[in-house]
Amino acid sequence: MAKAMVTGAAGFIGSNLSKRLLDEGYSVLGIDSFEDYYPRWIKEKNLAGLKQYAGFKFVEDSLLELDLKYMVKEVDCVFHLAAQAGVRGSFGQFFDIYVRNNIMATQRLLEASKDSKIKKFVFASSSSVYGNTPALPAQETSVLMPFSPYGVTKMASEQLVKVYNDNFGVPSVSLRYFTVYGHGQRPDMAFHKFIKAISEDKPITVYGDGRQTRDFTCVSDIVQANMLALSAPAGMVFNVGGGSRIGLSEVIDMIGSLMKAKPKIDFQPSQKGDVKDTSADLTHAKETLGYVPQVSLEQGLLQEIEYIGQLYREV
Repeated sequence: MAKAMVTGAAGFIGSNLSKRLLDEGYSVLGIDSFEDYYPRWIKEKNLAGLKQYAGFKFVEDSLLELDLKYMVKEVDCVFHLAAQAGVRGSFGQFFDIYVRNNIMATQRLLEASKDSKIKKFVFASSSSVYGNTPALPAQETSVLMPFSPYGVTKMASEQLVKVYNDNFGVPSVSLRYFTVYGHGQRPDMAFHKFIKAISEDKPITVYGDGRQTRDFTCVSDIVQANMLALSAPAGMVFNVGGGSRIGLSEVIDMIGSLMKAKPKIDFQPSQKGDVKDTSADLTHAKETLGYVPQVSLEQGLLQEIEYIGQLYREV
C-alpha cells in the first residue's frame, strides 16, 4: 500500500486531499499544527471523518519541531499544503509567522526529503506569486511580481522547491492554486463569509468596487490536480484554475440567487495586497497533466452552501 504524507491535513484543502487519497487506497500520514488562524473546532470536524479510516495516522505538531527526516523515510510521496494563509494579515508585525510557517517549514521539509526515496514532492503554491501581472491569463512563464508579503513567501517557498529539485533531485511539482472554494472552505475566506452573512440576513463586506475578477477553483478540482501531479515530470510548475474568470459582484448575485435571498452589500475601500484580477492559463496543465476542471462555479457554490449550512447547524 502506497503511503502519502499530507501537511496541513486538518485544513480546507488538506482534509479534502487526504480523503481522496484514503479512498484510493493510500495510507496517509497527516500533519497539522492547529495554528490559531481560525477556530480549532472546524479543523477537528475536518479530521473526524478521516479518523474513521484505518489507514489514517495523524500527528499534531509543527513542521519546525518534528523529526521530519525519519517521517519522510516512511512515505512514498509528500503533499506539502501546510502554510500560513491570508494576504491581508501578512503585512506588519505578523510577517515573521509567515516566514516561519511558509519559508522555513518548507525548507526543513525539503531538507528531510533530499536523502529519502520519495517518488514525488507536490507543493501547494499560489496565484499570489503573479500579483498584478498585466498579462492575463497568467502563464507559468509569466514574470512573478507578488503584491503582498504572503505572495512573497509563497514565491520564495516555490523557489526553494526548485532549488532542491535541481540540486538534490527531490522530485518536485509545484501547483499554483487560483482562489479555491467549496466544501470545507475556511471561515476567513470570502465565499464562506458571504454565505454565512446572507444566511443570517447580515450585510456582506466587499473591499473595492466589486468589479475585481477572480479565477475561482472548486476544491475537488484542486484535489484532482494533486493526484495528477504524482505522474508529472519532476521540476515542473502548473497553474490550477477553475477555467473561468468572473467578477465578484456577479458571484455575489449568483450566491444570492442560489440561496433565494437578496444580498446586502457594504462596500469598503480596497485593502493592501488585494490584486485586481486573476486568471489562469491552463494550457500547460491540460497538455502535460491532463488537468481539466470538472466543477462549474454554480455546482461548487451549491456544495459550499450545503456545507456551511450543516457546519453551523451542528455547532
